Amino acid sequence: MALVSTLLIANRGEIACRIARTCRRLGIRTVAVHSDADAGAMHVRACDAAVALPGSSAADTYLRAELLVDAARRAGADAVHPGYGFLAENAGFAQAVIDAGLTWIGPPPAAITAMGSKVEAKLRMRAAGVPVLPDSSVETIEEIGFPLLVKASAGGGGRGMRIVRTAAELDEALAAAGREATSAFGDGTVFCERYVERGRHVEIQVLADRHGGVAALPERECSIQRRHQKIVEESPSPAVGPDLRTAMQSAAVAAAREVGYEGAGTVEFLLAADGTFAFLEMNTRLQVEHPVTEAVTGLDLVEWQIAVAEGRPLGPEVTHHRIDGWAVEARLTAEDPAAGYQPATGTFTTFEIPDHVRVDTGVEAGSVISPYYDSMVAKVIAHAPTRETALRALRTALRDARLHGPTTNRDQLVRILEHPDVVAGDIDTELLDRVDLTAPRHGDVERAAAAAAIALATANAAHGPWAMLPAGWRNNPAVPHAVDLRLGDRTLRVEYDSGRAGWLTVDGSPVGGRVTSTTGGRVTCDVDGLTIVHHVVLGDGVVHVDAADGAVTFQVVPRFVDPSGVAHAAGSLVAPMPGSITRLAVAVGHQVTAGQVLLALEAMKMEHQLHAPAAGTVVAVHVEVGDQVDGGQALLVIEDGAG
Repeated sequence: MALVSTLLIANRGEIACRIARTCRRLGIRTVAVHSDADAGAMHVRACDAAVALPGSSAADTYLRAELLVDAARRAGADAVHPGYGFLAENAGFAQAVIDAGLTWIGPPPAAITAMGSKVEAKLRMRAAGVPVLPDSSVETIEEIGFPLLVKASAGGGGRGMRIVRTAAELDEALAAAGREATSAFGDGTVFCERYVERGRHVEIQVLADRHGGVAALPERECSIQRRHQKIVEESPSPAVGPDLRTAMQSAAVAAAREVGYEGAGTVEFLLAADGTFAFLEMNTRLQVEHPVTEAVTGLDLVEWQIAVAEGRPLGPEVTHHRIDGWAVEARLTAEDPAAGYQPATGTFTTFEIPDHVRVDTGVEAGSVISPYYDSMVAKVIAHAPTRETALRALRTALRDARLHGPTTNRDQLVRILEHPDVVAGDIDTELLDRVDLTAPRHGDVERAAAAAAIALATANAAHGPWAMLPAGWRNNPAVPHAVDLRLGDRTLRVEYDSGRAGWLTVDGSPVGGRVTSTTGGRVTCDVDGLTIVHHVVLGDGVVHVDAADGAVTFQVVPRFVDPSGVAHAAGSLVAPMPGSITRLAVAVGHQVTAGQVLLALEAMKMEHQLHAPAAGTVVAVHVEVGDQVDGGQALLVIEDGAG
C-alpha cells in the first residue's frame, strides 16, 4: 500500500481550499495550479506549492489535461485529486494521470466512462434492475409525453437542461441545450426524459473500496434548485423514512457495483409524490453538497477518497455509520436573482460570515470574481440537533454576513430559508418556479439612507459628524445640507440641518429617532427606546449599509456629471455582463419584435439569451460569434419601429 505524500489539486476556488485543509491535517503536501486570473487566489496560498497555467479561460488552463499532468510531474506530486467540475469526470484525464505513474484520487476510468453518458448509464441501470424514467434512448417522444426534460448526456450542474411543455418548443430547446452542453462539457449530445411534476431530487452518497466493499450513506435532499441547479441541500431528507432510505441505498449500491465503482460517488434519484423513485445519474466524483453528509456522519469524505486510493478498506465508521442531527447547506453565488440570475463580477471589499457555521470558500476580502469561471462564492453549512435549529442557524449566519462587492444571492437564500414550505419540508424541484423569492431584502431603505448620509458626513468631519460635510455638500449650519443616493432606479435625497435643533429627512419625510453614536463604522439610533445599529462601510463612490433587517448598497450621486462618460447610440443593446458571444440570431436589416431573442452570451459557464427591448429594425451589429465582450459594451443597435 503506497501512501500519498504530495497531492496536486487539479482545481481552483473553494473545493481546492477544502481538499488542502484535509491534506494538511493528514500531513500530505499539496500543490495548487492556477490560471493567470487566479494568480493571487486564496486556493494558491492554501497549498504548499503552486504551478502557473498560462492563460485565463478554463479551456486554456484547468481543462488542459496535459498541462495538469506536467504540473504534477514538475512539482514532484505522486497523486492528483480532481475536485469537482472541470476534468473531475473525464476518463481520459484519469487515465493520463494513471499512465504517468501517479495515484488518481477517484474512480477507475472505466467507471467514469460507464456513468459519463447519461444515456448509456440509464441503459446499464435498466439492466441492473435500478428503476429509471422513460427516455428517448429507448422510448419515443410520444411514449415519453409532455412535459419532458431535455438533458445533456455529459456533465451536470443544470447545464444543457431545458423543460419542454409543448412539441412546438422542442426544436429550440434541443438546439439551446446542445450549444450549452458543447460549451460546458465539449459534448453536445442531448436526450429527452419524462419530466415528473413536483418531484424531489434525493441522492445517495456511496463509498466503495478496492476489496469489494460498498457503503451507502444517508440521503441528501437537493430539491431547492434554480434553473435545475441546486442551491440549498440538506441531510437527511424530510421526505425519507427508514424503509424508503433502505430501498434507495440498496439501489445506489447496485448502481455502484454494476460499474465496478471505487471511491466517493453519488447516485441521484427523482422521488415522486407517490414515494416511487427513479435513477437520474451518477456523479463519479465528490459532490458540491458533500459537507452536509460529513456533518451528520462525522466522516471526512476527502480523507476516505484518499484512503481508498491508497488501497485501504472501508472502516466500520463508514459501513456502520450513524445519523447525528441535521445539516443544511446554502450555496452563495455571485449573481443577481432579481435580474434573471445575471452573473456578477468584481472585487469583494468585505467578506465576513459568522463563525457559528462551517464556511467552505475560496473567497476573502480582496478576492476578485472574474467572468472566466462559475459563480460559486462559498458554501455555508449549519449542523444542529434538529432540522428547525439547523435552518435557524443558517438563516442567521446569512442575514448577519457582511458581503460588499459583487451582487450575491444572499437575500434569496434567506428568503428561501424563511419560506413556510421550506420550514415545513414541503419542497420540490419546482418551488422557485412557483414562488418568486428573488426580491432583495433592503429593510428600511429610508433609515439606511439616513445612516449612509451620517456616515459620509462623519468620515469627512474634522471635529465631529456635523462639522465638515462631503464634497458637494454645503458646510453652513444655517441652511440644510443634502446628498443624493441611488438605489437601483430610485434616487433618494437626504437633507438635514446641522444646527442646534437638528433635523433629517429622506425625500422630504422626517426620519424619526435620535442618532446616539457614529463611531467605528456604526451609526446607532434610538427610536422610541429601541436601539437600531447600522454598520456602514464607505467605498469608491458607494456606501454599504448592513442592518438586522437587510443590507443595501447606495451609489453616491456626484454633484456634477463627469463629461468624459461614454454614451451609446440610441437603441443600443449593451452586454449586461462580460462574456463570450455564442449565437447571433439577427443581422443588419432584420425586423424584430419586442422580446425576440437577438443573441446569446455565455458568462460563468451559462448561456444567457438577450432579447429585443422593443420592436424595430437592426441597423448595426458590432459583434461576431466568438467575440469576448465587456459589461456595458454595445452589441447591436435597433432603430425604433415607429420611426
